Amino acid sequence: MGSKQAQGFVAGAWGARKRAGIGAAEIMLLLVAAVWGGSYAVAKQATQQLPVLEFIALRFGLTFVVLLPALKPLFNAQWRQGLAVGGLLGANLLAIFLCETFGVSLTTASNAAFLISLCVAFTPFVEWWLLGQRPAQRMFWAAGLSAAGAAMLSATSPTDIAVGWGDALMVAAAFLRAVMVCMTRRLAGRHSMPALTLTAVQSGVMALGAMAISLATSKGAWHMPPATASFWWGMAYLVLLCTVFAFFAQNHAASRSSPSRVSLLMGSEPVFGALIAVYGFGERIGAWGWAGGLLIVAAAWWVTMPDKAVAPRAHSVNS
Repeated sequence: MGSKQAQGFVAGAWGARKRAGIGAAEIMLLLVAAVWGGSYAVAKQATQQLPVLEFIALRFGLTFVVLLPALKPLFNAQWRQGLAVGGLLGANLLAIFLCETFGVSLTTASNAAFLISLCVAFTPFVEWWLLGQRPAQRMFWAAGLSAAGAAMLSATSPTDIAVGWGDALMVAAAFLRAVMVCMTRRLAGRHSMPALTLTAVQSGVMALGAMAISLATSKGAWHMPPATASFWWGMAYLVLLCTVFAFFAQNHAASRSSPSRVSLLMGSEPVFGALIAVYGFGERIGAWGWAGGLLIVAAAWWVTMPDKAVAPRAHSVNS
């Protein structure tokens, strides 16, 4: 194949992928969903060896240390604005992880992975509320499918949907995730920080916040982390993949795609979480639950399809 033919083939493939609605940002989000899917079982095991607040402080303190070189772009004339944005998003993220980590310590890893997908259902409404942008009609239908799928995943039959404290905390985390996606989009134009720099600032805010809350509630008591290999391998997975890579990818993609699209693609996370919980940690899920997983995957696939009605409407406005 000649060079011109090869260039034409590559350009055609790239164009086809863009027409299909799948770009680099969407692929990164699916990888994040897979990585985060495994985080619930790992975090559940870790919080059995270390208190939740100390676990969060350690996890994000290590992340901040790893990302120290990424703070260099922050030292410019706009550092105050950058810190303000990073601090606001970091505080929101701390609230998410407090709900998630306490939630996963009180429920099963598969339930936690399933219920967090409700952020897909919440995002169109939060987007409308915070950004004043009414999502396309199919976003609401896809959100409804995801919510139904999440309900089915947490049950063994249509009449067996039980919600405990851990489940309720995961629902709260799902709502805060939807807020996070919209806030990231809204604040994207107010700073010039690279995604990795923003992740570093968020990690520092979360580590300090979790440490302060822990010291205040425990009257200064602090535990040494366990010396077991399983704990530190799990921590490495959570820091390097679930935090450094995943938050960078999410911050990168959230400023380049609509909030509803981001959340719906991330809606495949519970399916990955279910597979890892079942085949890696021995949890059991019934047929009713797997049917719910298919609904979530269908909703995530549906939102990547191109909207054929967009082009004609744009033409009529310009003409």
